[in-house]
Amino acid sequence: VGPIYMGSEQEVNNAFAYAKRVGVKTLVGVPFKMIDKKRVSSPELLALINTKVKEYDIKYAIHNHGPDMPELFPTAESAMELIQDMDVRVGLCLDIGHQLRDGRDPVQAMLTYAERVHDIHIKNVTEATKKGRGIEMPRGKIDMPAFVRALRKVKYSGVCSLEYEKDMSDPLLGIAESIGYFRGVMDATR
Repeated sequence: VGPIYMGSEQEVNNAFAYAKRVGVKTLVGVPFKMIDKKRVSSPELLALINTKVKEYDIKYAIHNHGPDMPELFPTAESAMELIQDMDVRVGLCLDIGHQLRDGRDPVQAMLTYAERVHDIHIKNVTEATKKGRGIEMPRGKIDMPAFVRALRKVKYSGVCSLEYEKDMSDPLLGIAESIGYFRGVMDATR
């Protein structure tokens, strides 16, 4: 479930209580505080989240946001710096498109942080810079076969959610192309 933006202790408490009530195993979230009218990463809320994952036995996956939001978990690496000493149930929602847009290798992130990747947003982008935009999966810059091989290598068993952010007024063809391609890559890399 998520990403859920949590800007207060009450919002963290509410999210975990809701997740427990409906049987959610993993919360995808973004703990933030406001500084100069900007959302920035909140180590204080992460400390509370670290307590809540133990109390509720629910995983919490921080969604990385790429170069457009450098103060709010732009990369897997920036999130890991803040959570590395926390319970392993506090981990990542690895957005592979944002990871590449920030000049980072999503395959390497998966291999490096496998134990802490609890959720994945699958998408592709036009270039490995801040200018990169969402594109149909087979047309982007991410090496999807290499990424799927990495998933297999680390025996990833979590959720992969397609995130398609192009053609928002009529996205179905692009979604179908992307899902078909990803399924083909999964079959071809067995």
